[in-house]
Parts: sequence; C-alpha cells; structure tokens
Amino acid sequence: MTQLHFTINQEEIQNLINESVDNKIAKSILTKVFNELMEKERDEYLENTAYQRDPNRVTYRNGYYERDYTTKIGTLTLRVPRTRDGKFSTELFERYQRNEKALLITLLEYVQGVSTRKVSKVIENMCGKTYSKSFVSSLTKDLDEEVKLWRNSDLSTIKYPYIIVDVVYIKERENNRVVSKAYHIAIGINEKGNREIIGLYLSSS
Repeated sequence: MTQLHFTINQEEIQNLINESVDNKIAKSILTKVFNELMEKERDEYLENTAYQRDPNRVTYRNGYYERDYTTKIGTLTLRVPRTRDGKFSTELFERYQRNEKALLITLLEYVQGVSTRKVSKVIENMCGKTYSKSFVSSLTKDLDEEVKLWRNSDLSTIKYPYIIVDVVYIKERENNRVVSKAYHIAIGINEKGNREIIGLYLSSS
C-alpha cells in the first residue's frame, strides 16, 4: 500500500479539527453540557426542580423546543427548555461566545481524562456562578460515559484510506502562568471523504 506523507502547519491542522464532519465526541459532550446547564437555569428560574410540589410557584415547565446552534466544532441540536409564562430565557449562548476557546481546550483535555475539575471551573466561569458539587459530579459522570465509549470504540470496522497525525501547540493559563501544551491529534479520512478525530493525546512537549 502506498504511503503519503504530509507536512501541515498549525493553522491547517486547527482547520481540520474545526471542520471535521464527524467530530462526534466533542459535539456529544458539548451538547450534553448545554442541555444540562439550560435545564439547571430553568430550575433556578422556577425556584424548584421537576415534580417538586410548591404552592407558591408562579409558572410551570412547558417542555422544550429544538434549536440548532453553530460552534467551532460544528452545529449542535439542542433542547431548549420553556416555561408556561414564556418569560424564561437562557443566558448560556451569550456567555458561551465569550468563553468558547477556553471550554473547547478544556474539552480536549477532558477526553484525556485529566480535567474533571477544570471542566467544572470553566463551566462556572461560563455561567457566572458556582454550582453544587453534586450537580457537577452528575454532569461529569454522564460525560465520562461518552468519553469511555469513544476511547474504546472499535476502529477496525471503519476503513480510513488516509490518516493524518500531527501536533497542535496551544497556549493556556495553568497555575497563574501561561504554558504551551501539545495536543497530538490523529484524524482519519473515511471512504466518504469525511474527517473524523480518532485519537487525542495531551503532553507538555
């Protein structure tokens, strides 16, 4: 089999990640984070959780509507909560735009299984508030299952005529100083021509 070797700069590799059609793990994780945080926002707006009896409540849950939301890793289909009074509105989208880069970098680390605490911190910064340990624990537990399925997925059933492997260096703040982290990325191009991130490895060099 013929082997082709590519030399690709950092910007091109970043574009490959951003444009990856089947970047399922990142999309799945971000979708769960959005949906859970919006649900929490509605709970706080109603001042009670689902099925909680409260004689002083002024309105009720009223299901969800779907919304497509475009991010750097693709378009997410989200379940946005509603209330009967029609006054509930999430602030998550606006806050996310201001913190998108930090959250996406943290998600890359999270896939490596090293940043549960960091995910919690970024989520709190994005939402502008502190959440209980039980809520964060419940959220990351669901995310752990997504990551586990992805990391243990069987790649032998999919044919990748081309595989691109390279490193992206990203600056981030750690312990009050800026450090450079190396994200080793393996991208498979399947027979349909779609790019899929099939492996990530984080190191300091």
